[in-house]
Amino acid sequence: MQVKRFFAADMRTAMKLVRDELGADASIIGNRRVAGGVELTAALDYQVPAAPARQPNPALEAELRKTQAKIATAQAELTTRTRVDSGKDRQLFGAAADAPDDNVADVLRPARAVPASTDQGALNAMRFELHGLRELIEVQLGSIAWGQMQNRQPQQANLWRRLQRMGLSAELSKALLERVATISEPRQAWRMLLAHLAHAIKTPKQEPMEEGGVIALVGPAGMGKTTTLAKLAARYVLKYGAQHIALVSLDSYRIGAQEQIKTLGRILNVPVTLVDPGQSLTQALAPLARKRVVLIDTAGLPVNDPALRMQLETLASRGVNAKNYLVMAATSQAQVLKAAYHSYKRCGLTGCIVTKADEATSLGEVLGLAISQRLPLAYLADGPRIPDDLRIPRGHQLVSRAVGLQATQDPSEDTMAEVFAGLYQQPARRVS
Repeated sequence: MQVKRFFAADMRTAMKLVRDELGADASIIGNRRVAGGVELTAALDYQVPAAPARQPNPALEAELRKTQAKIATAQAELTTRTRVDSGKDRQLFGAAADAPDDNVADVLRPARAVPASTDQGALNAMRFELHGLRELIEVQLGSIAWGQMQNRQPQQANLWRRLQRMGLSAELSKALLERVATISEPRQAWRMLLAHLAHAIKTPKQEPMEEGGVIALVGPAGMGKTTTLAKLAARYVLKYGAQHIALVSLDSYRIGAQEQIKTLGRILNVPVTLVDPGQSLTQALAPLARKRVVLIDTAGLPVNDPALRMQLETLASRGVNAKNYLVMAATSQAQVLKAAYHSYKRCGLTGCIVTKADEATSLGEVLGLAISQRLPLAYLADGPRIPDDLRIPRGHQLVSRAVGLQATQDPSEDTMAEVFAGLYQQPARRVS
């Protein structure tokens, strides 16, 4: 028997190391938390015969059921222990109530002698074990589900691969595939799937600049907020003139940020208002009430910066009445986009603007976030030219572009297994 330990930052990475080195037939015989991540102990004894085509692996499923039973038993023991401990406490305190006053301290003394940190440490260790077992089950179930999909529904499996090449999330992919599950012809299924994807991309009924009002661009640093504001302002001035638009900058934190806005104002002959920290935005906007459009450039601050919270609360206030658009770079990873959305949604988002589309190698991640969070996609910036490289997006055009940018190679079997494992963590979102 070959036994080996593996160290990684998280359980899934550790599992991948085990599969890469020992193969899919390795057994996990231990897991524990260590400094910097987790430690898995894996063993390889013999080669399990390959399961027949179109049949699941009964031995693996049996082991998974045993593991699930262990989890249920551990949870039951934890619940029983908690109830027993609570009963003991009631007995102790009940005895204390019946005892004479001078004996109360003697009755309570044994309870105080029990170290609470020991029980808490045991509970934390048990929680970690249960969490590790759950991740192991998810990975194994993902492998089984993906294998069954390839054997029983090869057309669906092929569509899954194509959607992953586009960069779409597992949740969105599952929802889309459910819409075409009854279509047997592969090309028709793919065309209908893309049509559903295009329909799921929402765009504003009226262009924001045409609608007017106070428009604020929010988002982390480096997403292209200031450049996008310049494109929007120049686009409006070229069409309607400079007398009906004004610019406001809340970015006094980044070196040269307000100088950029002032330079833009001079070039376009548009008034610029600089708002310093602590200054009332409502009062700063009061003299601009007659302007049809007021564009606000905001600071891209760290999530834990108190100034960010104050800035978002100001933009969310009724006195400002701003329409806030989240600016997202198409070059950003899915996790970065999700974190940006959850950080800035507190100001109340009207929609989003996608930037740096010309530099992106995939559009699936940013389109997926816009769809899953029901954010209308107001503008698409796909180049450095002001204002030429700013477009009003259309769903079918975005999907066509996303297909053109898809990866040239299919994802690996391990990647697809991890995709299916993620489906066990959350239900699919309905595509409207």
